Amino acid sequence: MDIKPIRNEAGYEGALRRVEELWDSPEGSAGSDELDILTTLIEAYEHEHYPVDLPNPIEAIKFRLDQKGKDTRALIGIIGQRTRVYEVMRGKRPLSLNMIRRLHEEFNIPAEVLIQPTRRSRNLAVHGSGGNLGRNGMRKSA
Repeated sequence: MDIKPIRNEAGYEGALRRVEELWDSPEGSAGSDELDILTTLIEAYEHEHYPVDLPNPIEAIKFRLDQKGKDTRALIGIIGQRTRVYEVMRGKRPLSLNMIRRLHEEFNIPAEVLIQPTRRSRNLAVHGSGGNLGRNGMRKSA
């Protein structure tokens, strides 16, 4: 067993080839031990060099609903009433902590995915959210 740190792409490719060779090693054998060590090194290298972005929370919710064969009506009572579900799924309202907890419990969506800020909706990005608004939320005249 000649294991070295993975420092570059060549070392990474070599480690992947070695893992393929060791894949069917019997449990408890020297090959199995080498396989465990190599997979740990490969995971660390991939984590540093090939980071994976977390999905957008709304897209994650839609994906999980699709997996379960459900539509957004399944969110009523979890996120809130029909209008609240609509606002959240359109990106007009952020997920609250209680919504995140319920979505995590009911649909097993990782909390770290749900706590990310969602992208602003197109309307807010185009029209802006401040500057010319009065205390009542109406636009001030110029």
